[in-house]
Amino acid sequence: MVKAGAALAIFLLFVIIHLINPAFLPHMFGLLARGDILETADYIASFGPWAVLFSFLLTLFVNALGFPPAIIFSTANTLIFGIFWGIVLSVVAETVGVAISFILLRFFFRDAAEKIISKNKTLSNLDKYSGKRGFVVMLIARMVPYFPSVMLNAIGALSAMSFRDYVIASLVGKFPSTGIEAIIGHDALTHQEDPTRMILVILFAIILIAGAWWYERSAARKAAAEEHRR
Repeated sequence: MVKAGAALAIFLLFVIIHLINPAFLPHMFGLLARGDILETADYIASFGPWAVLFSFLLTLFVNALGFPPAIIFSTANTLIFGIFWGIVLSVVAETVGVAISFILLRFFFRDAAEKIISKNKTLSNLDKYSGKRGFVVMLIARMVPYFPSVMLNAIGALSAMSFRDYVIASLVGKFPSTGIEAIIGHDALTHQEDPTRMILVILFAIILIAGAWWYERSAARKAAAEEHRR
């Protein structure tokens, strides 16, 4: 009953938007389907002083939906707001979007997933592992450029990973991946290649991976020590 109410609320939100501006949703879905970065950037910029808020909400929605690829919007943001602020805006909006996706997917499908997992020993072990080591796995996965976000959203939501670990791993992991995607897209469209930016982002990613590896090793040693004391 609660899930049906939540689904109805989402449907009513789209109905309200359509009633306020009937042309908005068809135009938006057409824009998303075309996936034209320059057209997207021009449309966002057309909102003037509200462009930042609109871009935030649009990027959030796309990442919650999982379609189309987020690179379209992260690149558009760098064209409008500059490399640094475009990446920051994209990462924050993308993180909020995948957090919403996590909540919705877990709310609607985790119960069904648990029934399937409980009947399979291998899946049960993987589920337990995701609860203990899910942070590091998600962190590293989020660092991989061009990796389908919708897949990671589903894996995180249907696993035993906590919401807190999922959000932090997504926020930190998205900085290098979004940075690489946005810089490549920005430089390709503006013909202003700057290797220094890319090197800095890659170095940041290496530091994060090394930190994640150290964290994983430390957590494993701590868990082993506690198990030994028992």
